[in-house]
Amino acid sequence: MDDLIVEFLTETNEGLAALDLDMVRLEQNPNDKELISSIFRLMHTIKGTCGFLGLPRLETVAHRAENVMGRFRDGDLKVTPAYVTLIFESFDRIKYIVGELEAAGAEPQGDDSELIAKLDAVYEGRDGNTDNTKDGSASDGKEDELQALFDSTPALPQDQWHTIVTVPEDDSNEAANKMEEAPAPVAAAAPVKAAEDHTAKGSAVSEQSLRVNVDVLENLMTLVSELVLTRNQLLQILRAQKDTEFSGPLQRLNHVVSELQEGVMKTRMQPIGNAWSKLPRIIRDLSMELNKKIDLIMEGENTELDRQILDMIKDPLTHMVRNSADHGVEMPADRVKAGKPETGKVVLKAYHEGGHIIIEIADDGKGLPLAKIKEKIIKNGLATEEEVAAMSDQAIQQYIFKAGFSTAEKVTSVSGRGVGMDVVRTNIEKIGGSIVLKSVEGKGSTFFIKIPLTLAIVSALIVEAAGERFAIPQLAVRELVLASSKSSVKIETVNGTPFFRLRDQLLPLVSLKKLLNLGNDESESESRYIIVAQIGAYQFGIIVDKVFDTEEIVVKPVSRILKDIEIFSGNTILGDGSVIMILDPNGVAHAGGETDIADASSRAKAEVKLGHIQDKTALLLFKTGDGTPKAVPLSLVARLEEIATDQIENSNGQHMIQYRGQLMPLVPFDSTVDLKDAPKKPVLVFSDNTSTMGLVVSEIVDITEEIVTVQLATTGTGIIGSAIIGGKATDVVDIGHFIRATNKDWFKQHGDEAFGQASTQGRRVLLVDDSPFFRNMLTPLLKVAGYNVTTLDNPMSALEMRENGEKFDIIVSDIEMPQMNGFEFAQKVREENSRWRNIPMVALTSHATEQDMAHGMDVGFSRYIAKFDRDTLLSTLTETLVANDAAETARIAGGLQ
Repeated sequence: MDDLIVEFLTETNEGLAALDLDMVRLEQNPNDKELISSIFRLMHTIKGTCGFLGLPRLETVAHRAENVMGRFRDGDLKVTPAYVTLIFESFDRIKYIVGELEAAGAEPQGDDSELIAKLDAVYEGRDGNTDNTKDGSASDGKEDELQALFDSTPALPQDQWHTIVTVPEDDSNEAANKMEEAPAPVAAAAPVKAAEDHTAKGSAVSEQSLRVNVDVLENLMTLVSELVLTRNQLLQILRAQKDTEFSGPLQRLNHVVSELQEGVMKTRMQPIGNAWSKLPRIIRDLSMELNKKIDLIMEGENTELDRQILDMIKDPLTHMVRNSADHGVEMPADRVKAGKPETGKVVLKAYHEGGHIIIEIADDGKGLPLAKIKEKIIKNGLATEEEVAAMSDQAIQQYIFKAGFSTAEKVTSVSGRGVGMDVVRTNIEKIGGSIVLKSVEGKGSTFFIKIPLTLAIVSALIVEAAGERFAIPQLAVRELVLASSKSSVKIETVNGTPFFRLRDQLLPLVSLKKLLNLGNDESESESRYIIVAQIGAYQFGIIVDKVFDTEEIVVKPVSRILKDIEIFSGNTILGDGSVIMILDPNGVAHAGGETDIADASSRAKAEVKLGHIQDKTALLLFKTGDGTPKAVPLSLVARLEEIATDQIENSNGQHMIQYRGQLMPLVPFDSTVDLKDAPKKPVLVFSDNTSTMGLVVSEIVDITEEIVTVQLATTGTGIIGSAIIGGKATDVVDIGHFIRATNKDWFKQHGDEAFGQASTQGRRVLLVDDSPFFRNMLTPLLKVAGYNVTTLDNPMSALEMRENGEKFDIIVSDIEMPQMNGFEFAQKVREENSRWRNIPMVALTSHATEQDMAHGMDVGFSRYIAKFDRDTLLSTLTETLVANDAAETARIAGGLQ
């Protein structure tokens, strides 16, 4: 059954249940105007809703009963027992229709003409009762006969009133004539027909729900919050006294409180569609005001979130949808000129993701005008021309969130005042959310809003700085890292700003102790914990002294004295009774100097591009029989195992072992590794999809993180070259050599047929391959050859980099990838208006049939190479770049002539 019908049935049954008592009270107090108005309003609501839902029979009965109640309300008609009885009959008929509607999903077939005739007669003053009209003059002389209808009816069962009309037992012509003169609607009901059972059925729908005042729920939530605090205190005591008879009951109490907390939270949850209800009307009015054609598409209206948050995001959502309609969607003529449909689209979408609610507001309009934004930035003194020229497109777009920033040419009732997007971001960040913008000029803009499900009870990580404890919401925490000057995980400095290298990304750091002025900053010798936090797409680290446990905390509002300090979002009481502050990651980032998240992320990427900090690589160090240290990228190693040498088997000249239910080939690193000189041998397991290989070594030494600079290249078997790692000359291993020796089809997951997907797709090298194993294996080879390598796992990310203004000298792409294959990628890169149109592309794939090669050349690949052909790859890259440089020089020369 439709959700609207269910809601209507619930409300109507609740209202009708109360009306029985109201009508009895009205009969006892016929001059109670407030009671009459209340009954009238309910009948009016039922009538209006029926019209909207397409329920004509129910609407007609409710409408006629509303007419009579309207005369009661206006004082034109006195409330008498007969009229009350008639209204009761109307209620019974409505209950019957509602019951059948719930049971069958549609209105029942039936005839209500007799009941409607009675209601109309009363409403029009044709019932002949002179005492019941306001001026006492409504009678036309037929009151005896008409009144007889009402007088005789109550003697029958109520559900059969309308089926029988009693004629006075008078054989005279006068009596017959009087009946002939009676109003047509009533006289037409005279023939006796089979009685229709109008007994109302009980409502199962209304019995499944209960309306509760919001204040009651809020009070219940407060009590549960206090119960959670008490639970935490008891668990704290339990941890201090492990062996106690209270352990069992407290664990049970913990379980019950958790379930109670979850149940109460569900009562606060409401569909986000409640916050969207006004948006269709807003878009409709804007369309008419701006002379545009706009469709609003809403998806995920049933996604639920806390009512408190729902109230706080209504205004930001309304403003953003208005912005999309006003700034985003073009005029119909402009859309047609741009090759778009006349009607623009604004898409509103909501869904759950990792404990958050994600709301997307997208339009297919003109996107953000970069030229206008740049001009406004310079005009307002927000940045110099040189700084603007060095910014990426995405960093420039973020300026729309600056206070007072607007690109509207004139102020209207809709836009142009420069008030809005900064307030939107501030309000979203107040509830622990974040907003990210993506826009492509000419194609449209999309805003991604990330907000928590609830603000009442949250999971938080408890940390300490300078002896003071703080809580950080768990949803903002990505991971924990222990940094020390004595380990390979260190904090580095770029232009006086501390940074931490997390795998392939630079993270700016904020010292909590320094930020709160709680003492001197940490000395270099101390070990420090780094809380990696994420706001939207931006990550940064918070330096703390200690990290404790995670706890379910009850969020209490901050006092008025602290409400203007942006780094605090509330406070809470811990299990030991102490009160601590809850940190707001958004506020910490801003207080640490990051006023623009996207800009900070762009700067961190720029530092990498400029080479201020060279990339470090996590390495696994091992030794072979000759004692020379060897290094292999740790990201390539799936597992470290120690195998029993007596379980090694041989098949067709290949060493192998039964490993996790399948045969795994074993390869000794070199001849110095003896498989039988010890009962157990260490093995490096390499795995990708369904392929697995074990590399047997003599000794595993250590795991370290170093900047790998190969100083001496070599042609030795299985070795890329030599580098200084940990102060020692170390051989950097070429894992591809050992993979080729065991399985030449390692990356081949298809037959020898052509790929069959005929469609599109694209001294800095962009490597696009969905296999992390292959990317990690090929990257060191390209770096040794002197290339600056950027790796991506899908073509969509590559195209996004293109739109953000990234540039490369050559693109190396796999063919067989999910979502978008290499052929499609190349065709996208070669589009007429593409910024990468002239960048050479090399296909590196195991699809090497003649058909594949021919198709690859047709869609835009410059060269086609098999995946394991290392030497050919390096030489091809060189040849392709040389040829492209020559072609570029010729194009420039031709343009100058």
